[in-house]
Amino acid sequence: MIQAVTAAVIWCLVLCLLPGARTRKDHSILIAAVAIATALSLNVDPIYIAGDRALGGRNLLDLFANILMVVGIYFLSQAILRAAELNDAPVGKDRLGLMVLGLVSAGLVLAFLYVEAPVSSTRFMLDYGDQSAAALYSAIQFVYIGVVVGVTGYVCFRFRRRMAASYFRVAFTLIGIGCFLALFVVFSVLGMDLAHLLGDQSTMLQLAALYDTSFVVAMFFLCAGLALPPVARRIVHRTQHKTQAGLLEDLTSTWEKATATRKDGRLATPAGVIERGDPETRRLHRMLVEIEDALLMDPAAANLLHEADFQTLTRTEHYLASHRDTQQGNRLGIARWGRGKNSSGR
Repeated sequence: MIQAVTAAVIWCLVLCLLPGARTRKDHSILIAAVAIATALSLNVDPIYIAGDRALGGRNLLDLFANILMVVGIYFLSQAILRAAELNDAPVGKDRLGLMVLGLVSAGLVLAFLYVEAPVSSTRFMLDYGDQSAAALYSAIQFVYIGVVVGVTGYVCFRFRRRMAASYFRVAFTLIGIGCFLALFVVFSVLGMDLAHLLGDQSTMLQLAALYDTSFVVAMFFLCAGLALPPVARRIVHRTQHKTQAGLLEDLTSTWEKATATRKDGRLATPAGVIERGDPETRRLHRMLVEIEDALLMDPAAANLLHEADFQTLTRTEHYLASHRDTQQGNRLGIARWGRGKNSSGR
């Protein structure tokens, strides 16, 4: 049941990430979400029984799901670590991280080969965890996950204040909490493995309760933190488009009045035009500059404007100033999350 619930939550995260997949340069988060969701889905009892039976009924599906899980955790960590980088250099290959991931995957395969698990089991560690090879198999996976989420959580809490947008700071906080809770998952699993080897059933049951609770809550926090930026960006963009449309409508009337005697120069690109940004923002900027030029060249044109026109000019100036300040911080993929401060963190 827990596997099904958490898998459903992460598939919801995948749905939140898909709309921006085409424009996103770094797909680490999407890869991580798909890998982890698939790994959890494969552990849902009906899916596991049917899938493992197709593979020969030797629990190979458990091995495949665990490898998918560590791959997903690796890509999740990479996405967060890149988000906290203090430079905008192109994303390069993490050779060391990939090498460690390869060694962990190879270790899982080797340990699995020594586990005697002849019958498909939806309770793999409960049924076969009294074997040293099975304990090693589990330890390799969860020690790796523990180290990765520990580092990731530390980075989230350390660099969250440097995020320019408030929703990025909230997202880093949620992810950091999720990573901290994931450590409880790791310690509870390692404790259960040791208790199983020692035959301590009472301790196993107590740790199992801790595992169930911390696993579900950790996944909810992680998914909430990872889903927040793309959802918030879409809301911000829609709000911006609505604001732009209103400003364009109001400013057009003001522009018509102010440039009535200078029609030959309308919408000519001025020297100070914003080079980056959407067409609506550039158009607002051009119109504002032309209005200011018209008033400078012909002060009498100000008599044609009303108080509402000057309020529109002020609102447009404030919007363009705020848009220019946050444009580079908000137009980015998951790997460049809203940094708005310099390398010193000031």
